[in-house]
Amino acid sequence: MDRNGFVRKTLCWALLTSALTCQAGAVGTSAASAVLIEQESGRVLYAQNDSEERLIASITKIMTAVVALENGQPQMEYTVTAEDMAEGSSMYLKPGDRLCLEELLYGLMLVSGNDAALAVAHCVSGGTDDFVALMNETAQKLGMDHSHFANPNGLDAEGHYSSAGDMAVLTAYALENQDFQRIVSTASITIGERYLANHNKLLRLCEGCIGVKTGFTKAAGRTLVSAAAREGMTLVCVTLNDPDDWNDHMALMDYGFANYRLETALPAGQTIASVQVQGGTVSTVPLAAADSLCYPLTGEECLTVAAHTPVSIEAPVVPGQVIGEACAYLDGIEVARVDLVAAAPSALLPQEKEESGWLGRVFKGLF
Repeated sequence: MDRNGFVRKTLCWALLTSALTCQAGAVGTSAASAVLIEQESGRVLYAQNDSEERLIASITKIMTAVVALENGQPQMEYTVTAEDMAEGSSMYLKPGDRLCLEELLYGLMLVSGNDAALAVAHCVSGGTDDFVALMNETAQKLGMDHSHFANPNGLDAEGHYSSAGDMAVLTAYALENQDFQRIVSTASITIGERYLANHNKLLRLCEGCIGVKTGFTKAAGRTLVSAAAREGMTLVCVTLNDPDDWNDHMALMDYGFANYRLETALPAGQTIASVQVQGGTVSTVPLAAADSLCYPLTGEECLTVAAHTPVSIEAPVVPGQVIGEACAYLDGIEVARVDLVAAAPSALLPQEKEESGWLGRVFKGLF
């Protein structure tokens, strides 16, 4: 996953989503906190106390899985010890069991094993303290300002909390990792003699559901994070302390897909501008979008796109060289951006090469 690129997107979301949230009056939930976002852009489609800091129970394990996948190797092996035993939901590990990290991650995300969470932490970092430090470091880098982690399994603890909005940002980021997406979308799997069935009922109840994680403690109540993909758009929903979470998630997903479409304002590779080249074999080079510029819109909304480039650049220019940005605007507010790259080369003119070589020899002789 490209964390730097994602962080840039999350910073943009923080500035934009509060002003751009558009929700129908009929939509509501039984949750204390809830949010619905589009995964690629991060646009908030529905929000209810989404910045409120609350206990989050086992949806904590989304962060545990992200840290493990980014800092460990799926096939690295681990021998279970007595330190991995934990109260609550379990993968039923026993000291002496030998599993690879990927198998532990299935136990973590499908059956919410608290023992699997400790084993993952010990496998990756050697101890829970170091692993939790990585969890908090990741949260900080993703701009999760309303989150702090104290353990890898989500058991209630002082200093362990997050918000619906932060968990949506984390999940949108996690879904960029294909290994994460494969694990959380698995309905069931057999590992050795263990049969693990995914606790997430939405995999069979909600059209297009691709996971993600359930949670519960008496203090936190029912917590749930889900993601679903339909017609090329992926939505992420989070509810905290929600006694009717299955129905609320299905209703919010249906609302989001019914009221928004993913608009491609600029396809990847499409030329949108050009830039003058000084001292090049061609005087201008075309600039194309490095990636597709997409954003979810209601039927009444439309985007405008503008290219921001320098007036000129110096040769040589190579294809793929980043030279500017294309920005999408909704009602005059920037909502998305993508790099513009050179779509053709411009080599240095022969005389420029000679002068460069002559100057190089002169300066080389001075030192």
